[in-house]
Amino acid sequence: MNEADNQADAADRMLLQRMAEGDRVALATLYHSYHGRLCRFLSRLTRRADIMEEVINDCFWIAWQKAADFRGDSRVSTWIMGIAYRCGLKALRQHGDEPVEESPLPEERLPATDPEEDRELRDWLSKGLDRLSTDQRVVIELVYGEGHSLDDVAAIMRCPVGTVKARLFHARVKLRNVLPVLAEGASTYKERVS
Repeated sequence: MNEADNQADAADRMLLQRMAEGDRVALATLYHSYHGRLCRFLSRLTRRADIMEEVINDCFWIAWQKAADFRGDSRVSTWIMGIAYRCGLKALRQHGDEPVEESPLPEERLPATDPEEDRELRDWLSKGLDRLSTDQRVVIELVYGEGHSLDDVAAIMRCPVGTVKARLFHARVKLRNVLPVLAEGASTYKERVS
């Protein structure tokens, strides 16, 4: 963990301490600082904004109730992501195996991006990620999107590190095989449209 991560975790720990004492401003601060990250993370489970909001609210309700129980065995971000992951799985069980909506996430939920960034590349990667299992997408997002270590991901998903490594390995292999096929399909489509 670098110095910036250490400082961010120390600030989050202070907010948790204040939450344990009943400070609602600390809850609001933590909520707002994690909202975008949690939306991006939860988008690997579902594209439904209503479910994501429900999960985030449930996550912070639990964090509010359990703030005093945080033992500091992990970073606060790991703890919060773990709560969100379990709340997400519970919400998906409650709502059934509903199909992923094709509509994009509302703009305020998307992480800030460079306006010149290639939308085609993002769509291509998104289609590749959609071919992965939910567990594989979550591992990819936590490791590459959020920068969590394999140990952190194991704590979040409550599984052995070996399982995380296996999911990551299989996700990479699948992406390595599926992305070139999707790229060929996109270029064939472009040729037909042109």
